[in-house]
Amino acid sequence: MRQFTVGNSNHRNHTAQTRALHAYLRWRNANARHRDILAAQRRERARIRSEKGIRWGGRPRAAET
Repeated sequence: MRQFTVGNSNHRNHTAQTRALHAYLRWRNANARHRDILAAQRRERARIRSEKGIRWGGRPRAAET
């Protein structure tokens, strides 16, 4: 959330930044997905990463010789 509102932003002051944060929270709450769907998506992404041998940092595992 911090990255969404603060990252690459140029807010004039803390008040403008707070308004942007609150606007994002209103949007997120209005467009919330069911927690079961989110959990299934996380499991699927983890399964795909494990098949590809990709670690959390986004880099494939080093080939063992």
